[in-house]
Amino acid sequence: MSLAGRVAVVIGGTSGIGRAIVDGFVAAGADVVASSRRKDEVEKTSAAIAAAGRKTVALTSDVTNRQSLQDLNDQVCEKLGKVDILVNCAGRTKRTPTLEVSEEEWNAIMDTNVTGTLRACQAFGRGMLERKYGRIINIASLTSYVALYEVAAYGASKSAVVSLTKSLAIEWAPKGVNVNAIAPGVFRTDLNAGLLDGTPRGAELKMRTPMQRFGQLHEVAGCAVFLASESASFVTGQTFPVDGGFLASGVNQ
Repeated sequence: MSLAGRVAVVIGGTSGIGRAIVDGFVAAGADVVASSRRKDEVEKTSAAIAAAGRKTVALTSDVTNRQSLQDLNDQVCEKLGKVDILVNCAGRTKRTPTLEVSEEEWNAIMDTNVTGTLRACQAFGRGMLERKYGRIINIASLTSYVALYEVAAYGASKSAVVSLTKSLAIEWAPKGVNVNAIAPGVFRTDLNAGLLDGTPRGAELKMRTPMQRFGQLHEVAGCAVFLASESASFVTGQTFPVDGGFLASGVNQ
């Protein structure tokens, strides 16, 4: 599953699951651009990629801004020659009782998680279709399939990501562009540690995971490397749970 000679862009690639995917791609031999809104994090991650001996460019981007994504594509192609692999990992969520979710909050989550994914796929997909080669990996969620309490907007957005993945896959498959998604289970990060550590919600999520633990970030990278590689050349339109058995779980004892 070598990615040698490939150029990957990971949007939302400077922290959490996105950063783990960046590290996986680097280890597999790809040149990688890790982009997000924060310049300091972009520069820090780019320095780590370069230190590992891979080509990169330090470029910020904002998935709510179409021109930002087009500029990202254009600058990567100018400096690194092409983009073979795109990972859409930028996202946002907020826990709110559904009766109290404002239209502003709903629309903001949708704009980042769904429309932002569409914008990136359009910005990068055109060049992939012209070159007749591409691998796009979207990040879905457990909430694409099951409801988690008081995150209705997030769940609706991530269900839409799965549907968008399928739609793009069947449109772009004849032109050499594969589009798949990963649905991560519960991975402890700096951003969600307060929601998981020592809380009833964290205890329930762990209880519902047959492996009886949260995922470690590096454990999602292998799936991403597979989907980006030639080993997945006949795989498109699929969403792969990496969840310790969560979605398979019924009664565990």
